[in-house]
Amino acid sequence: MLRAQCDDREALEALLRSVQPSLRRYLTGLAGATDADDLLQDVLVLIARRLGSLDDPKLFRPWSFRIASREAFRHLRKRRHWEGRHEDDTQLDDLPTPAERPSGELLRELLTSQTISSASRAVLILHFEEELTLPEVAAILDIPLGTVKSRRRIGDSARP
Repeated sequence: MLRAQCDDREALEALLRSVQPSLRRYLTGLAGATDADDLLQDVLVLIARRLGSLDDPKLFRPWSFRIASREAFRHLRKRRHWEGRHEDDTQLDDLPTPAERPSGELLRELLTSQTISSASRAVLILHFEEELTLPEVAAILDIPLGTVKSRRRIGDSARP
């Protein structure tokens, strides 16, 4: 470990390889097999970056697991939050999208209004002003198509 702390790349790689199987098993148990490899990669990067702050080489293994635990719990909180916000997205993907475009005046009012979120405003600008398809908007904003459709519908519901 001391060699790894002194920027010896081979020592660092050997140190990370030594703890990698145990961390993978642990992360798989906490977050599931689907997310374990991505989490493991993040954890190994954090370990490598923070290795200089570890004073006692005997504590390397528990210290590594503490980092893994924190990352796994952070990931699980984010996933739970995301799933809670997007659980209905599969149903939203099936919503029909009205073909009508809001009038130029209504679109300008919506875009300058403080009543819609910046996320909805981004969808409206990309779709109506930049004339991108809804799947293209979803890809650009990195959000599900159903979310794009629901945000686009704000323009529809604002019509008189």
